[in-house]
Amino acid sequence: MNIFSEAARLEAQNRPFALAQIVDSRGSTPRHSAQMLIRDDGSIVGTIGGGMVERRVIDEALNALREKASRMFHGRMARTGADAVGSDCGGAMSVYISVHGLRPRLVLIGAGHVNRAVAHSAALLGFELAVADIYPESLNPERFPPLTQLVHAESFGAAVEKLAVQPDNYVLIATNNQDREALDKLVTQPVAWLGLLASRRKVQVFLRQLRENGVAETDIARLHAPVGYNIGAETPNEIAISVLAEILQVKNHAPGGLMMASDSPTQPLRVAIRGAGDIATGVALRLWHAGFKVVMLEVEKPTVIRRTVAFVQAVFDGEMTVEGVTARRVDSVQEAIRVADNGAIPVLVDPLCESLRELNPGCVVDAILAKENLGTHCGLAPSVIALGPGFCAGTDCHAVIETNRGHWLGQVIYQGRAQDNTGVPGNIMGHTAKRVIRAPGAGIMRACVKLGDIVNEGDVIATVGEAEIRAPLSGMVRGLLNDGLVVDIGFKISDIDPRGDKADYTSVSDKARAIGGGVLEALMTLTNQRIKQQNRSTIAA
Repeated sequence: MNIFSEAARLEAQNRPFALAQIVDSRGSTPRHSAQMLIRDDGSIVGTIGGGMVERRVIDEALNALREKASRMFHGRMARTGADAVGSDCGGAMSVYISVHGLRPRLVLIGAGHVNRAVAHSAALLGFELAVADIYPESLNPERFPPLTQLVHAESFGAAVEKLAVQPDNYVLIATNNQDREALDKLVTQPVAWLGLLASRRKVQVFLRQLRENGVAETDIARLHAPVGYNIGAETPNEIAISVLAEILQVKNHAPGGLMMASDSPTQPLRVAIRGAGDIATGVALRLWHAGFKVVMLEVEKPTVIRRTVAFVQAVFDGEMTVEGVTARRVDSVQEAIRVADNGAIPVLVDPLCESLRELNPGCVVDAILAKENLGTHCGLAPSVIALGPGFCAGTDCHAVIETNRGHWLGQVIYQGRAQDNTGVPGNIMGHTAKRVIRAPGAGIMRACVKLGDIVNEGDVIATVGEAEIRAPLSGMVRGLLNDGLVVDIGFKISDIDPRGDKADYTSVSDKARAIGGGVLEALMTLTNQRIKQQNRSTIAA
């Protein structure tokens, strides 16, 4: 059987396969020049010489197919050593393994006019297509591209089950009046992209209902709705272009927006920061002083204790000034852009980052410090930087900043992860966990002191429900939660600095400045790398 005819047959069937080609050989090896095709079931066409080295290449090819990434294999014809293949020939061989037949799968829930238009456009872009509907007449094969999988079921919930949606699939929901049934099935299911074609009002209703039904915010954050780019689309074909532009942006990990607006030398780069707590504020100050336009995105009821050095307080008070820089709460993207253009830092309540499409930032910084990824990915902006554990640079983002105190605080990591969270607060005069006060039970927080007050050990500083919270040591109240917030047991509500009146509660910490410096370094490095790449592409063209 001819390798290339079999490759063409598998490609047409969208069945994964790998091609292994010897690119280098030294000494005594079974073959010096050869190719081999490996199917996803481990069967092969052709050979690179047989024996133990071929078995190892087949195993590597199957791993490459599972990971959907090509790779290089190096093997020595020996029985010992890290790259030994268990042979006595004595030579060495390098084999390049490329993966093929991995067209992305687009699943369309609903077979109406828009999804038909999406299907025809997506076919031209190389997508494998699957369409489901509850009306058999809507699934007429003549209305869809050849080889489209057409699935009929009595309900859209049953249709989702029949489709066997996989984590690497792209899914668009566009039914007449049964979107919610399909959404309930899919919103908690990991997929590469989940979009809902619906009005803003309908989306708001659905989001409220999902939250009322206990769907996690991390699941809700994956939903793209309303879907598509705002290009004034009205016809099904125009809407299809709008939707597919967003899908391609996610698929290709691209920032989106106008090419002419990217990295403009005449406009300061806009940076969106997720979170506005004390560490995020240190980052914002560093970037603001360096000339960047900063926009901060927060939740509706943020819980930050170091309020005198956190722009998050603008959410409650409307305005907050830290070290001479003012942040203002805004209610729209247009207002945020106007405030940033006027030299202040806007704080917008937008936990799901829905504003990023309009903001079109050159960089997104995840400064939530949630110790896990809450929806940040490389496709959010040309440069995506994340703070602390929970992220993998090169996968979730372009760079990670070390947040653990010590020698590597503020280090920029371009491949891999930051150190795990120790759970131990910084040491001040021998005190670590003792100086951080946590709620003994659930209830409403009521403060009995103010930030900056000097307290003695045993003084009542707050109440949570009926319980009195006493200072575990003497010192300055450097952190204190806002009044009226509902807290759970173990929630951090205050911080006592044992240095007393020598402590400074009005300026950002050394830790925040160091992390801010790391973000600034990463942003400048990533931006310069991108500009150099664009220049090389221009010269090559």
